[in-house]
Amino acid sequence: MAKATELRELDEADLGQRLVDSRKELFNLRFQLATGRLDNVSRIGVLRKEIARLLTLRTERESGIVPVARRAPAAAKTPRRAASARRSRVTEEE
Repeated sequence: MAKATELRELDEADLGQRLVDSRKELFNLRFQLATGRLDNVSRIGVLRKEIARLLTLRTERESGIVPVARRAPAAAKTPRRAASARRSRVTEEE
């Protein structure tokens, strides 16, 4: 499975071809599952996510959306201990 950053580097033709290939592979895996010959069932979920990722990238390109760069998560405003202490006080008062 490729990451979105890797897929964004592909051109339209390669992106479309990967989408077609992924859909064919998913079809074949579903067929194997129905006939009882599938060994790795988790591959179906991986392919579904990859297809969704490819469709999302195609939609981004068609609509001209620029993806937002991932940022580091912001630090919590209150420490966990303070938050849990506050919750326990509320339950004691009730």
